[in-house]
Amino acid sequence: MQYTDKEKRKLVNRLSRIRGQVEAMQTALEDDARCTALLQQATACRGALDGFIGTVIEHHIRQHIVDPKQQETDRAHAAEELIGVVHSYLT
Repeated sequence: MQYTDKEKRKLVNRLSRIRGQVEAMQTALEDDARCTALLQQATACRGALDGFIGTVIEHHIRQHIVDPKQQETDRAHAAEELIGVVHSYLT
């Protein structure tokens, strides 16, 4: 199932903010910013990306795993896909 226009717009906006944060880190590095400033920007960027990932995971679970309209085999396949992605993210 696809994202609604509102959901998609929110995710695109979040990615735009992440892009801005990454560009700010690059600029800070080029300007010889302090290590702590770079680390603060990097952790903010990582937090924003983690939020994006969490939102996409939630959507996947709601739309493909717990939705009773989905066939059992499709739900099992979606669960295995998610397990693989989460495993690769965490390791």
